[in-house]
Amino acid sequence: MAASSKKMYQVFVAKIPWTVATREMKEYFGQFGPVKNCTMPFDRETGFHKGFCWVGFSSEEGMNNALQKEPHIIEGSKLQVQKNQRPFTQKSNMTKKEFESE
Repeated sequence: MAASSKKMYQVFVAKIPWTVATREMKEYFGQFGPVKNCTMPFDRETGFHKGFCWVGFSSEEGMNNALQKEPHIIEGSKLQVQKNQRPFTQKSNMTKKEFESE
């Protein structure tokens, strides 16, 4: 399996209030370092986001700054922020045997 040439510094954020949008997440996490992207999945039936997202930073320093701060509070709700353990990918080229050996 070939390694990606671009390193992603990502945190997983949970317990996001339903009133908070992607733009607010980017603005909030921008205080820790340049935000490259924010992926917030939505529920097709309700139209609301699912209460979690991935925030990608341009540098490891930005990610580490976000992980060091505690607590993260938006609109009175405490967010759960942790380092993303596996890169978020749309499709994997791994075989079942390779996946099970990890």
